[in-house]
Amino acid sequence: MSAAKTNRQVNRRRPLFGRLYPKMAAGMDRGGMTERRSELLAGLSGAVVEVGAGHGVNFAHYPPEVTRVIAVEPEPRLRAQAAAAETAVPVEVVPGVAEHLPAADHSADAVVMCMVLCSLPDVGAALAEARRVLKPGGQLRFLEHVRADTTGLARLQDVLDATIWPHLVGGCHLGRDAEAELRRAGFRIDQLDRFLFPPARTPVSFHIIGTALRDGDE
Repeated sequence: MSAAKTNRQVNRRRPLFGRLYPKMAAGMDRGGMTERRSELLAGLSGAVVEVGAGHGVNFAHYPPEVTRVIAVEPEPRLRAQAAAAETAVPVEVVPGVAEHLPAADHSADAVVMCMVLCSLPDVGAALAEARRVLKPGGQLRFLEHVRADTTGLARLQDVLDATIWPHLVGGCHLGRDAEAELRRAGFRIDQLDRFLFPPARTPVSFHIIGTALRDGDE
């Protein structure tokens, strides 16, 4: 395998996003996203793979029953900050992309995706990787913004996605339907809550949080 291909499989350099995202995340947390992060991770135990861990903003919310977190992050600037973040449980920050997770088959009790599916070049490949690394009965925990529930706002999301938004926010696409992508990839939605954040109805406000299981798992 060439060095260039290997580098693409562990790094996705978005330096502007790497500088801006920690400030964006801090603003979201001040607005109430901290509680959603705790909700996302509540009740987890054992080994966890967090995909797109960013600068480690979720680490402090993992419960003590989690024995290990493999935190996969492709952006070097964010990865360096994650490595220095305060952690409540053992965390190993590693380079990697969602489509090629550095984890063994059936090695994770849970996979965590938090504001990740919107920005992936190949959502199907990433979710196939999540299925691969999950143990039978393992959980995929997700917290994502999603497509609006009205035609007008959905069209506005499409316009933003086709123009400036992905360039400003690390490849993010506001109009993706994360729930449909999960079902298409062979996951069964076990729990799901829809909410607006911020509470006003804007193109960026529509979110879901929940748990998915591989079809056939109980």
